[in-house]
Amino acid sequence: MNLPMIQCRGVSKSYHKGSTIVTPLEALDLDVPKGEFLALMGPSGSGKTTLLNLLAGIDSPTAGSLVIAGTELAKLSRRDLTKWRAHHVGYIFQLYHLVPVLTAFENVELPLLLSPLSKSERHARVETALALVGLGDRIHHTPSELSGGQEQRVAIARAMVADPPLLVADEPTGDLDRESATRILDLLRQLAAEFGKTIVMVTHDAKAAAAADRILHLEKGQLLENT
Repeated sequence: MNLPMIQCRGVSKSYHKGSTIVTPLEALDLDVPKGEFLALMGPSGSGKTTLLNLLAGIDSPTAGSLVIAGTELAKLSRRDLTKWRAHHVGYIFQLYHLVPVLTAFENVELPLLLSPLSKSERHARVETALALVGLGDRIHHTPSELSGGQEQRVAIARAMVADPPLLVADEPTGDLDRESATRILDLLRQLAAEFGKTIVMVTHDAKAAAAADRILHLEKGQLLENT
């Protein structure tokens, strides 16, 4: 039996805000199989981004077990977690977070600069990633020379250039017009269906969520509905 790509058991996250304890997630259970495109919906403050950050290894749960790609993250040292994250997770942001003075090629290459890959191997991976997102003819363009949809495709290429099995996306279409958003969603579906990437996407947009294989609703830190 194949283990899920993501397995959460009783995952909670709490932190202090002044004298108040805030709990964005409480005793959450979640399984996400390999190659699934999952959409997370819910009101602001429901814990969606908190969950993404836990799945990406950026934050740690207060309680519970989080196993991704067969690794229990709580058992990793900080150094090992950094290495694990570099190889297993790509993060796609709403506002792209591209370096303005770098070209599309240079932005996508950034995650590989500390890898043991040779220069020629890095360049081959970058060119492949940019071709996959349809920007093989824009590799020397800086972000200011690209449309919003093209910038987001560069960000997706950067997230996947190290070939991670898991992609997490925080409102990846939130800043785009409908046509550009549709292209991004089609690309995410392709990455899941054809390349076996597991994708967890946070969105407020019901039309964007409808592109996913499954929709889960978060409210007050708990999963309320599975559509």
